[in-house]
Amino acid sequence: MRLDVPHDVPQRRTPEAAPPLEPSPVERHREHLAARADDRPGPQVPHVKHEQPASHERSRESRERRVAHDRPMDQRTRRNEIPQQAVGLSLRDEERKVLAEVGRFRVVTTRDLAETVYDNRRSRMERDLAFLREKGLVQVDSVNARRDGRGGRVERIEVVTLTRAGRDVARQTSGLPQDQKLYAGMVKPREVEHDAQIYRAYSKEAEQIERKGGKNLRVQLDFELKSQIQKAIYAERKADPQQDMAEIKQQVAEKFELPFVDGRIQIPDARIEYDQPRKDDRDSEPDQDQGSRSGHEDIEVLTAAYRPGHLRNKAQAGFHVYASSSDRATLTSRIENDHHLMENILEL
Repeated sequence: MRLDVPHDVPQRRTPEAAPPLEPSPVERHREHLAARADDRPGPQVPHVKHEQPASHERSRESRERRVAHDRPMDQRTRRNEIPQQAVGLSLRDEERKVLAEVGRFRVVTTRDLAETVYDNRRSRMERDLAFLREKGLVQVDSVNARRDGRGGRVERIEVVTLTRAGRDVARQTSGLPQDQKLYAGMVKPREVEHDAQIYRAYSKEAEQIERKGGKNLRVQLDFELKSQIQKAIYAERKADPQQDMAEIKQQVAEKFELPFVDGRIQIPDARIEYDQPRKDDRDSEPDQDQGSRSGHEDIEVLTAAYRPGHLRNKAQAGFHVYASSSDRATLTSRIENDHHLMENILEL
């Protein structure tokens, strides 16, 4: 007698014939283990307690890491913030000078470094920069020069910036005053050429200051000055909310020895502060109690993007104004009726 039952058996083995709601063997095995665990008397509880402290331990370690990050800089381990290849690094004088100069101005061209630090020995500079790059202390980039509506081939400028590790090393090795702020990284690539020219203007101005006996030069860039001025304005408004804003700005401008023109505090691209020894009479002994007096010079770098009104305000501010030869030519053509504004602009 022939039966058709065997035809159903292979059909049950195939996945297509399996009932859609029937659990798979793996699922049945998991359900079986779960049922056995539910039938066990209490030994599962210690196992749960054993896993909980591990979670707490991870949380505690995470909190400790956050606390360590929030500690003041002088309480952290400096070695952890400097690349391993830079720990215990011995730097040459020129290399320390590069870190210091780039750190003070945030960005400097290789052309200016070759001139001011290496006495135009470019091959030596390139070897030192390659070494500092290998140690993770500097970054060398090539950026486009400003166009300002000019045609022709796009010029490229090679500039140097510090890494964060380079800034830390510069702080330890530069010998700069503690109140000298140092910077790392590039902030505004479109303004790199202008910002790099500030260092060139500083070099010319510093030469004049040192020739007159100025020492211990410090630099404040415009955004550092702006930050201090904003804090001072906020403090004055908080002390007397009824005081007129124009009056507050006038007082703050006088406090920072900055000009107040057309209702605005004029802020230079950079301020150079220095110590100037006091002049004593030749027939008298130097007054040791007098110490030294401080002075400052404010410098501004003009570009072809300056509008006549902006240029006029900078000229009235009394800053030491610099501009490249190409920028001077463009500015002169824009202010045909105010040629006297260009008389005191120094060439970079």
